[in-house]
Amino acid sequence: MATASVQAAALPSTAPDRLEKALGGLALVMLGFIIAAVIKGLHDWPAIPAVIWLHLATIMTALALTPVLLWRPRGTPGHRQLGYVWSAAMLLTAIDSLFVTTSNPGHFSPIHALSFLTIVLVPLLVIGARRHNVARHRRTVRGMIIGALLIAGFFTFPFDRLLGHWLLS
Repeated sequence: MATASVQAAALPSTAPDRLEKALGGLALVMLGFIIAAVIKGLHDWPAIPAVIWLHLATIMTALALTPVLLWRPRGTPGHRQLGYVWSAAMLLTAIDSLFVTTSNPGHFSPIHALSFLTIVLVPLLVIGARRHNVARHRRTVRGMIIGALLIAGFFTFPFDRLLGHWLLS
């Protein structure tokens, strides 16, 4: 009996902490801004390349799943399945972003560094989860949400980028 309580105390909590609650909320705010921008940009839709539509679809999928994965019970089959969808969306977003060079034709911008980092981190994220390394998995998820979703997402709005143009025009 004492052994079970010692083991339970040694395991990290899977309940969402304040940071994860905030990250889920910020993901929803970012998703709301993207939806508003896309709706406001309705008149430009026919001119938008398919690579950008794919990019928007995959990132919106990841943003929508972020609070679900952070706020609901973890370690369940549902969490695992949605985690694979989230990981695939993040990986596809990162790969697709390498072909989005409309703001700097033919060249990568500094934000593409996050794409390369995401391409490396997604497999590590999945490996950490499959090995039940909760601390590593949690660290990787938090880093990807902060860097690849929120920071990268923030930089899609200013500097006369498409979403910023749509949202602020």
